[in-house]
This record gives sequence, C-alpha cells and structure tokens, in this order.
Amino acid sequence: MSIYEIEAEVLKLPVHERARLAQLLIASLDEDDEIERAWAEEVQRRDEELRSGAVEPVPAEDVFAALRTKR
Repeated sequence: MSIYEIEAEVLKLPVHERARLAQLLIASLDEDDEIERAWAEEVQRRDEELRSGAVEPVPAEDVFAALRTKR
C-alpha cells in the first residue's frame, strides 16, 4: 500500500480517530520519553482540574482579546 493510499484511507476516519492517529504519529517522532511522559502528566492534571471545577476554562476569544489590549 502506498502512502497516498494510506492517506486516502486515513482521511475517511472520523475526526476523533484521525486526531488519535495524528497524536500517535507525532509521539512516534519524539525520541524523549521523559518529556512525553511529563506532558502526559501535565495534560492529565489540567484535565482533572477542569473536571473537578478547581479551575474555570477561559474561551480563546477572551484570551486573545485580553492579549490585544495589552499591546
């Protein structure tokens, strides 16, 4: 199977499956497992904070608007 055939098949997958595949492929390029592990732990910690209500999410539009006013 050629890379073009693989690409065509992958693009048929649902968005969440393509995102997971992209994540796996990018991770496979990274040779530093310690950094990957640290980022995975950070993502898990932040996810838990959001789910528990310990922090409130801020819409990206608000963040960018605040940054623009600081110029």
